[in-house]
Amino acid sequence: MAVPDITSGSIISLIVAFVLGLLVGFLIKKIVQVGIILLAIVIILLAIGVISPHTVESALMQLGQTATQAESKVSAYLNLLPYNSIVFIIGLVIGLVKG
Repeated sequence: MAVPDITSGSIISLIVAFVLGLLVGFLIKKIVQVGIILLAIVIILLAIGVISPHTVESALMQLGQTATQAESKVSAYLNLLPYNSIVFIIGLVIGLVKG
């Protein structure tokens, strides 16, 4: 049985994919946490009457338009991530859980 040749380049590419997965997982977890905190703040401000539902509605409409523009720009960078690598996915899951 032939043993596959493991080079330092392949080890480095695996390490880079794993670290990228960790960082992306950590980033996703932090973004979700910030989103939940912002949602709680908006709900509290709505409950005590500081802001009106119309204000929140207009802010969400503007956020939706901005998110559409940002999605088109980010989609070009998504092709750079090695998300089809199992090492990246393992790093992503660890970053989401431990991040």
